[in-house]
Amino acid sequence: MINLRPVGFVLGCLVAGLGVAMLLPMTVDMALANGNGHAFREASIISVLAGTLTAIACRSGTRREWTIRQAFLLTFLIWVVLPFFAALPLVIGAPDVSLTDAFFEAVSGMTTTGSTVFAGLDALPAGVNLWRGMLNWIGGIGVAFIAMIFLPHMRVGGMQFFRAQGFDTLGKTLPRAVDIARGLLTVYVGLTLFCGLVYRLLGMSPLDTVVHAMATIATGGFSPTDASFSKYAGPAEYAGAVFMILGSTPYIRFMQLATGSVRPLLRDVQVRAYLSWIALAVAAVTIFRAATGTPLETAFRQSLFNLVSVFSGTGFFSADVAGWGSFAVVVAAIIGVIGGCTSSSSGALSVFRVQVLFAAIRSHVRLVHSPHRVVPVRYDGRAVDDDVIYAIILHLTSYIFLIGLFSVVLTLDGIDMESAFFAIWTSIGNIGFGFGAMVARTGTMVDFSDFAKWVMILAMIMGRLGLLAVLILILPRFWRG
Repeated sequence: MINLRPVGFVLGCLVAGLGVAMLLPMTVDMALANGNGHAFREASIISVLAGTLTAIACRSGTRREWTIRQAFLLTFLIWVVLPFFAALPLVIGAPDVSLTDAFFEAVSGMTTTGSTVFAGLDALPAGVNLWRGMLNWIGGIGVAFIAMIFLPHMRVGGMQFFRAQGFDTLGKTLPRAVDIARGLLTVYVGLTLFCGLVYRLLGMSPLDTVVHAMATIATGGFSPTDASFSKYAGPAEYAGAVFMILGSTPYIRFMQLATGSVRPLLRDVQVRAYLSWIALAVAAVTIFRAATGTPLETAFRQSLFNLVSVFSGTGFFSADVAGWGSFAVVVAAIIGVIGGCTSSSSGALSVFRVQVLFAAIRSHVRLVHSPHRVVPVRYDGRAVDDDVIYAIILHLTSYIFLIGLFSVVLTLDGIDMESAFFAIWTSIGNIGFGFGAMVARTGTMVDFSDFAKWVMILAMIMGRLGLLAVLILILPRFWRG
């Protein structure tokens, strides 16, 4: 039987920490005297008490070594339990929504998806918008930490490749998880502060600066305004594109850069491919739009910002991409499935998996042409084991299957096929960008039914945790001995 006490202890500490974090938006709302500070105060008390009591009750089991079952369970519960407590202020106070909407918003924030069910963001209390940005930021660093520490040991989606190389595939780095976490936090905070400084210099209001900076580096996409980045069209779009790219690049490269090691970043095949694919997508859409009469600079700037937003899984927008024509939408759909780099807060398949998949295809084509040749699949000059290839192919198959399955489920709820497909596309890829008739009216998911929202919640969690990491929890074999 699995020992739940270590899981409960860590989860309790995280819930208590989340409750403490609520004191910041509480202070903001109380300082502004907008009448919403009590919501964060009450939610904070509930979270701190529940988390502390759980941690105390489970602390006796923390000295034992962790098992793979405990790791799977903890990673799942983090993105279920924490959003539940994070949703409490949204139910107790403004915007005074149902538990379904509040939980959707919290899950979307902490998985760094960025889809929202709140219309009228400009009218929300400042503390609520700050809390939404904080959920993006907290979720982003949590995603990166789990991707670097837990998923390689859990053998999810081919991530065991990085464990097999002992992190040497990422260059020489710190050997212990606690050192990696410390270095990651330093880089994450540094990038956020730098991003916020640039946004402020470009004319953003203080609240917009803070929320946008947190959401950008976390590739979360929550904005305190319904207009998102179209409110700051111009230089802010270029800056936003740069920081979204940085946020979807392996954070460990910046840790190495901070120690004076530039070569790992410059030689990273994943980063180079990511930048090349961004350039190709932006060039194609820019040329297409320029050919249809859009001024070249406008076409380039809007294409760069919005396509990087989709590619990185951030979810900001500065223009109506659907209005650019079907070619732009198809490009956005393809790059949204690919996603950003592994070991960042970006979602979807990830550049690493797509690269290995292409390498496997090339290897197989060569074998068909020359059956007697030995053609190993290689990534960055190193042979990729069969179990890694198998895990990646299984992940890709599951990804496509679940997009189809969940899309059909939404159509059974009366949703048109385009809206259903893109609702699942954006949820399971943690993208945050919306297309379709159901999104067009408000730019949010508010018009979807509660049933559809719960389907999207499940898709967001599964997409963030690597699909099979969630499915494996329902197998009886998982819980045995």
